[in-house]
Amino acid sequence: MGENSNYADLALNAMQEIAKFISDASKIIDPGQVEKFLDVLVEAYASPKRKVLVMGAGRSGLVGRAFAMRLLHMGFNSYVLGETIVPSVNKGDVVIAISGSGRTKIIVTAAETAKQVGATVVAITTYPDSPLGQLADIVVKVPGRTKSTKMDDYFARQILGIHEPFAPLGTLFEDTALVFLDGIIYSLMVKLGVSEDQMRMRHANVEL
Repeated sequence: MGENSNYADLALNAMQEIAKFISDASKIIDPGQVEKFLDVLVEAYASPKRKVLVMGAGRSGLVGRAFAMRLLHMGFNSYVLGETIVPSVNKGDVVIAISGSGRTKIIVTAAETAKQVGATVVAITTYPDSPLGQLADIVVKVPGRTKSTKMDDYFARQILGIHEPFAPLGTLFEDTALVFLDGIIYSLMVKLGVSEDQMRMRHANVEL
């Protein structure tokens, strides 16, 4: 019983550490970058024909799906890369690329294609100097230990200290990005005057 309790404590302590990381990250994300991100989303909302395409690979892709769903609930014309119903991206559309390392090939390639047709590319990444960051029109630097780095990750080291990471691979980036994007949704609700009741009306009413 005691041994099992120790494992439970590990899980709960990890929750606290991850929550602290996210809280500390919120203090160093650049508000100016966030404002630019909000501005392009508000512009897309004002023009219903403009699409918002969200993309990410692996767990970052799951974060993107959660964000795209909330955008849909708000009334955005939002899609997720990889779905069979995704229409073509055109000039004026917004493409949101989520990649901690900024080097995931499939995401960088898709972002390059979107840029070529005139879409606005927003990168959510820990590394603004990465290939994704360099080609994006707007970069929001979100701290996190990515799966391609160890504790040489500058942001993770600054926030967490030098002890061994409790979150494997890209967990810190993915969790931080998820909460950050939920914060973006709340800001958009206030900025656009969208109520929770309005969002509920757009929520799926046929579910498994």
